[in-house]
Amino acid sequence: MGSIHSENRKSLLVLSGRGYPELAEQIASELGTQVTPTTAYDFASGEIFVRFKESVRGSDAFVIQSMTTPVNQWLVEALLMVDALKRGSAKRTTVVLPFYPYARQDKKHRGREPISARLMADLFKTAGANRILTVDLHTAQIQGFFNGPVDHLFAMPLLTEYIKGKYAADNLTVVAPDSGRVRVAERWTDDLGGTPLAFIHKTRDPLIPNEAVANRVVGDVAGRVCIVVDDMIDTGGTITKAADALFDAGAADVIVAATHGVLSDPATERLKNSRISEVVLTNTLPVPPERHLDKLTVLPIAPLIARAIREVFDDGSVTSLFGGAS
Repeated sequence: MGSIHSENRKSLLVLSGRGYPELAEQIASELGTQVTPTTAYDFASGEIFVRFKESVRGSDAFVIQSMTTPVNQWLVEALLMVDALKRGSAKRTTVVLPFYPYARQDKKHRGREPISARLMADLFKTAGANRILTVDLHTAQIQGFFNGPVDHLFAMPLLTEYIKGKYAADNLTVVAPDSGRVRVAERWTDDLGGTPLAFIHKTRDPLIPNEAVANRVVGDVAGRVCIVVDDMIDTGGTITKAADALFDAGAADVIVAATHGVLSDPATERLKNSRISEVVLTNTLPVPPERHLDKLTVLPIAPLIARAIREVFDDGSVTSLFGGAS
């Protein structure tokens, strides 16, 4: 009786949704591979069809989808891709979400509200995702919403390296735009060699979305170059009001660094008309030409995500990418 010999070799597949295919191409290029061909289109009713043009059986599949506008369309597309991989007998499916959807809805502020960030994790788990890989979650506890491994990447080393190369550290002050970002800002001060820290004490009306009221600056910023750090810039209200407060407190200059450039209207107009001298983002989300500003610098995130994918594929340590920092 003959025996069956099987080389149990898994293959790495990079698959891309239509949310931001350019980023998937950049990541695949960093990995020395190509994006697996996929058919994806919308029916007249708005329903989505996806099908992979090659076998996915036994593969280690990475579905890359940036949750740009329209978020809900790309969310459903990614779920369908994960389901297709499960039914196509992929060995393991990792959902790569450079920008995690609904991350700001991570708790109930009042009764009768959903915890949407948790529901996103449940949806991906139900669809068949084995793990999630994401960049700079709005709050770290979202990692616990997914019943499986979550690789949480940090863009801070990328951003701080750029800042160090351009600005003199001895005149920098790191500023948290609100009290919730103080811990992140503290990590920035450590990475920049112990620069001073300040934060904006602000209030927000929970009944009015995307509206923040900047109050007072806590910390000495007079004559300093202030770098305001945040995880995302959406409408730009928080950031521009923080900048106004800093200039009122005597700041010499204000620069902004954030991972995710959501840049919903009127963000571009607000940033353009502000006294902020530079805005530094990564390209976890696409920045279309009409949102580009002279003062905008966009750093590539693909090398970091590709290194993390390689570690996952090789069963290595993603934590090691950040010097052991969890």
